[in-house]
Amino acid sequence: MKVVLMVAEKPSLAQSVAKILSNGSMSSRKGLNNACSIHEYTGTFKGQSARFKMTSVCGHVFGLDFNAKFNNWDRVDPADLFWAAVEKKEATAKLRMPAFLSQEARGADYLVLWLDCDKEGENICFEVIDSVMASMNKAQSGDQVVFRARFSAITDKDIKKAMASLVAPNKNESLSVDARQELDLRIGCAFTRFQTKFFQGKYGNLDSTLISYGPCQTPTLGFCVNRHDQIESFKPETFWVIQPQICLPNGKLVVIDWERVRVFDKEVAQLFLNTMHGISKATVTAVGKKEKRKERPLALNTVELMRVASASLGMSPQSAMVIAERLYTQGYISYPRTETTSYPENFDLIGTLRQHSSSSSWGSLVRDLLRDGMQKPRKGTDVGDHPPITPMRTASEMELRGDDWRIYEYITLHFIATVRPFTSALLRSTCTANALDITMR
Repeated sequence: MKVVLMVAEKPSLAQSVAKILSNGSMSSRKGLNNACSIHEYTGTFKGQSARFKMTSVCGHVFGLDFNAKFNNWDRVDPADLFWAAVEKKEATAKLRMPAFLSQEARGADYLVLWLDCDKEGENICFEVIDSVMASMNKAQSGDQVVFRARFSAITDKDIKKAMASLVAPNKNESLSVDARQELDLRIGCAFTRFQTKFFQGKYGNLDSTLISYGPCQTPTLGFCVNRHDQIESFKPETFWVIQPQICLPNGKLVVIDWERVRVFDKEVAQLFLNTMHGISKATVTAVGKKEKRKERPLALNTVELMRVASASLGMSPQSAMVIAERLYTQGYISYPRTETTSYPENFDLIGTLRQHSSSSSWGSLVRDLLRDGMQKPRKGTDVGDHPPITPMRTASEMELRGDDWRIYEYITLHFIATVRPFTSALLRSTCTANALDITMR
């Protein structure tokens, strides 16, 4: 019987995938590092009976670092770090991940990689390959033994489809991550050492023990500092407005706004106010109806999810992503790290929407859309990574509590909003005081 080793990116993901592929009939045991479990079951692979072993890593297996001789800050010029030798080291030594993977790979005939389907996940694929190939059974010449599963959601349909259409891992995507890691290491370490040594002892109130530099973080900090300076240097200026009330024949008071909005000269404001004193009537010169259409949102990507979580839900972007990833591994939503805001042409919008027709929270809205017909979503941007963040199965507030429910609720309502018709209309009136052309709206 052939042995198939399968590796996911997180222990929780490995358990979810194994449960789906085994139809719930699997046995589990702890690995030698006590951090990862192995889930085993039997089935068929490439038309043959096979024993499957599903396990995981805990993120990256290896990290990049300089050779030890470059670690001395006093003896090494920061500029030398731009061409200093680098090497791969275990990302977390106490996990003993390479040894764990090598042990589980003994006797395996095939390797199926279930890492997250982004460039970072592709890089981890090749870290796993480097850790296990020496322990696996030798393949016959020309036989493919390493496969990659492509998926965007932890649902029965998506996982079984991915298993039925395995591909080869993408070496070029992995190499692009290697290049980015090396650039981050060289630039980050060189500038961190340079500016830390430069600022030491120069300012009495500056903690210069370590002044770190990040190729992404530091420019972002610059934006924050510039905005802070703008806020601090802002000087408020006093202004005046005229805001009269009109009493309608039915006794209702209506507050009307000055078309000029405001003036910064108190004497000018007083002049207008004095002019209006004693005026008991205003003539309606025009009544206009203006329809204001509110655009439906684009399909949801990671940036928009974090923005709304921070601005409207009162959560930090980091907390929102932790929750989103948990919902993903539990099968409630699709992969939450994506830049795409356009659904693929073959995306089953009706099927996804229909899943929510029984919801006690928004089921009636969904049933109305299914009955009356939904609108085609707006065309966003497809950057070729993952589909937009989408609810993959229905849930209730009793099932998901607290912030988990709030994130899931937002993702679901956002999806529904992408296929709803446009809204709505606004009635606007214009009034002019009959003494002078002092226009109010």
